[in-house]
Amino acid sequence: MNAHILIIADGRSPTARSWINNIQALGYHVSLVSTFPCDPPSGIDHFYTLPIALSRFSRDQAAHRKPSTEQASPKPNRALIRRFAPHLQSLRYILGPLTLPLFAHAYQKVVQDLKPNLVHALRIPFEGMLGSYTPPGIPFLASTWGNDLTLHASGSPLMRAFTKRALARADGLTADTRRDTRLAHAWGLPDHSPTLVVPGSGGLDVASILSAEGFDPTSYGIPIPSSHPKEPRQDASQCDWVVNPRGQRPGSIHQDVFFAAIPRILAKRPHTHFICPSLAGNRQAQTWIDTYAVGDHTHLLPKLPQGMLWSLLKSAQVFVSPSSHDGTPNSLLEAMACGCFPVVGDIESLREWIDHGVNGLLVNPLNPDDLAEAILAALTAEKLRQNAAEINLALVRERAAHSVNLPKIDAFYRQFLA
Repeated sequence: MNAHILIIADGRSPTARSWINNIQALGYHVSLVSTFPCDPPSGIDHFYTLPIALSRFSRDQAAHRKPSTEQASPKPNRALIRRFAPHLQSLRYILGPLTLPLFAHAYQKVVQDLKPNLVHALRIPFEGMLGSYTPPGIPFLASTWGNDLTLHASGSPLMRAFTKRALARADGLTADTRRDTRLAHAWGLPDHSPTLVVPGSGGLDVASILSAEGFDPTSYGIPIPSSHPKEPRQDASQCDWVVNPRGQRPGSIHQDVFFAAIPRILAKRPHTHFICPSLAGNRQAQTWIDTYAVGDHTHLLPKLPQGMLWSLLKSAQVFVSPSSHDGTPNSLLEAMACGCFPVVGDIESLREWIDHGVNGLLVNPLNPDDLAEAILAALTAEKLRQNAAEINLALVRERAAHSVNLPKIDAFYRQFLA
């Protein structure tokens, strides 16, 4: 298949890059319009940067080359960005949609120059909104990830208007939950537009996950648990690992609830350690640690390379995601493949994967007592964790492996390329 796909995405995103890698493996030529400054992914045909919705001011902006579609701009004041980061999302809800018409002509010029066979925006805010300006005659697909429709779409009147605009223009939709295919039609996706449900990045490389190594707990001052392959302890109760890799996502991931639950857990399981990749240096997380005096048992780690995260999950007992807005997090699927028992928010999208009390526990993500009780129940129920590990690995292989999902993506694309 030599068709040319133009992807609109946050080019820094591991999910976006994984999707690009997957469709390249299917034989498609791929170009990228990145909405955040970044280095181009390997192997793409063409690369452009259109920094819509204030993205040039992101505190997470990666080092990047001078974009081909804009002049280099001064670095933002990172200290100010960190200070006002909690308010940036609300500001983007108001100002972000207003930037879209300013970039519409530049985007349409890219499409005119490349003449792609298909345009695919890998989330609705704000990539799908930009994609709504795709000229007639070129198929346009939108994707939803996570909380596009349950949280962001209602962030402001303009967010609602542009979400509806994007879905009304879409010729088809990919989503990582069945929930979003239902919601998308309610938000304006035409009834006749085909939909496809596939996990986040198009599927997981299960074999690579299962063979991953490289996480060294001693380099972070973390005691080695009984389940760690390098150095089993004599008494399994002496050290448990609870992993929360969801980072700081205000409004959807309730890390305040997670940290409030830690003292309750330590009161009954005093040798439990809480490991939080992607929160190193986060001032709010450190404030919670200091408030609850749990610094000896809580470890804020930097963002880990993928293989190291998988290695960590394989040695941990419990994976925690206290979310009230979510799709199908790749981290959840990776934890399930690694045999790490899920304790997650009781929301519709996660109920598509977790059968409460069978292969995980569903909790009220806003209640620290409920979360603590669920984590304690998981830590003390070794047989439940063992059974869940078998169920979850089979489930991931059946529904989330890229070997299963890539043919579905290929068949879905071909509907629009005939």
